[in-house]
Amino acid sequence: MPGAPFGYHKTMLEVKDLYVSAENKEILKGVNLVINKGEVHALMGPNGSGKSTLAKVLAGHPKYIVTKGKILFNGEDITDLSPDKRAKLGIFLSFQDPKEVSGVPMLKFLKSAYNEVKEKKLLTRQFKNILDENSKKLDAPEDFSTRYLNENFSGGEKKKSEILQLLTLDPKLAVLDETDSGLDIDSLRKIAEAVSEFATKEKAVLVISHYKRIFNYLKPNKVSIIVDGKIVKEGGPELIDELEDKGYKNLNQFHS
Repeated sequence: MPGAPFGYHKTMLEVKDLYVSAENKEILKGVNLVINKGEVHALMGPNGSGKSTLAKVLAGHPKYIVTKGKILFNGEDITDLSPDKRAKLGIFLSFQDPKEVSGVPMLKFLKSAYNEVKEKKLLTRQFKNILDENSKKLDAPEDFSTRYLNENFSGGEKKKSEILQLLTLDPKLAVLDETDSGLDIDSLRKIAEAVSEFATKEKAVLVISHYKRIFNYLKPNKVSIIVDGKIVKEGGPELIDELEDKGYKNLNQFHS
């Protein structure tokens, strides 16, 4: 791009002809996907279509083997990078089913992650101020930071825990895997507002969901539909309404 600063890429993430297997089963079968800076990108598809697999592959989960294709992040090939190196580059994954970690308070866990990813060494008091400020954005309980990570959390609290991690670690690309599942309306609205505030022109968000509900609050710029391990349709937010109306089985009836 003439006149642009060195290293500038409008495209943040590019997935090229990606084939992925796990336990000798092919799951992704030639995925092509582009996510630009400043974009909220919706990825939708039926159960078993490969949505969560793609999310985990982007984060570098070792269970999934890339057999063909590439993943580029800000122009850099990260296909073979470890999860910790991807995190340092600015890739964050919010899990569909966050795990409980007994004996590790949220504050301690997140401070350690922050210091590692950001390569900074904040004092506990400094970090707690950041955590408290972000917790207020989510209407999280006052004792959130002192509780063990996700232990005895409700489904909604686990999802707020994931978004609290997102806001605190402040990555470049957020991959949110079914963050809306199990949320009541108030929690869904708060999380959507927080994610909308996070999504600036220098960042990007990939939101994975089955349903339209979260997109009533979090407006996507682009929608991709994945079926049987391939992106089969892309378009604007109107695709979500068509999916709601016609379902995945009638994709050939959608407007191009």
